[in-house]
Amino acid sequence: MSSPDKEFEEQLAEAGRKLLDPPSSVEDLLPLLDKAEYYLSRVEQSPSKSIESALSPCMKALVADKLFKHSDIDVKVAVASCISEITRISAPEAPYEDDVMKEAFQLIVSSFEHLDDNSSRSYEKRTSILATVAKVRSCVVMLDLECDALILQMFEHFLKAIR
Repeated sequence: MSSPDKEFEEQLAEAGRKLLDPPSSVEDLLPLLDKAEYYLSRVEQSPSKSIESALSPCMKALVADKLFKHSDIDVKVAVASCISEITRISAPEAPYEDDVMKEAFQLIVSSFEHLDDNSSRSYEKRTSILATVAKVRSCVVMLDLECDALILQMFEHFLKAIR
């Protein structure tokens, strides 16, 4: 393995480890989530075993209650963005157990609620999540998990945004 690859793996793993014990300040947390998203966005589908291992801390941290159930809307969108990247990486397989995936999709769909607010701090992340959801056809997985109400809610958000 080349040195840049090893360095990337270390940076990805470190980003995840920092999120395992996230700072309480939103202003400190958002840059960490941005960094994690940056690294996740550079991981190809069907990654090597060593990249999968480097992904592990991030995958665990993002579904831990401190991040998954955070009260700040911008943190929620940033977490949803990271999870959508993990979903892209693992596609067509789901990266988490069904119950966790249902909650992850709930978080992702909730990020579309203010898609019409293009002045929002999280607007670009919301559109990026939407692009990823469309690209990896997450709706199919949502249907497999019987998340019909969630799909309906997602389309309600879309209709609200175009009105």
